[in-house]
Amino acid sequence: MRLRSDQLKKFANEAGASVEAMAEAVRPLGLPGDKADKAVRNWLAGRPKPSCRAPHIQALARVVNVEPRDIARFVSEVRFHRGSTQKARLVADLIRGKSVDDALNLLNFSHKRATENLSKALNAAIADAELADADVTELFVSESRVDEGPQIKRFRPKDRGRAHPIIKQTSHITVGVQERA
Repeated sequence: MRLRSDQLKKFANEAGASVEAMAEAVRPLGLPGDKADKAVRNWLAGRPKPSCRAPHIQALARVVNVEPRDIARFVSEVRFHRGSTQKARLVADLIRGKSVDDALNLLNFSHKRATENLSKALNAAIADAELADADVTELFVSESRVDEGPQIKRFRPKDRGRAHPIIKQTSHITVGVQERA
């Protein structure tokens, strides 16, 4: 679960909630004193540091009088996918912006290798949304990206004592869903 800072800012303005009130709500959750004020200001500006955890999002939602699902985005990651980034991006681009049902259908009927891990990440994000009582029929894929992972380096023996390198690519897959406004 990640914070949608634009939605938090909008709901805070509507509710008239100040930064101090929001900082007071997250202070008991492990952000003492001045750190809570700085954290809330960072979150409102869209900066992710310090990390905004699920209890923080729930506390902020209580302050601005909305459900946590209204200011949250549900994200799941698959790290160290054994496949190239470029090939996985082809599939990630295919599902971005689609409804969850359409995205699952596209992944079920695609023959690409990355579809297995993308569907795992998508199902995990949907499960997180269900735990937060989000309406599954209103969910869409708001984020699907593939980042480079570390390269696994191997060598193949060749003639006359030489060795040729073999580079095995890995990638990190991130899928996020949110409710349509």
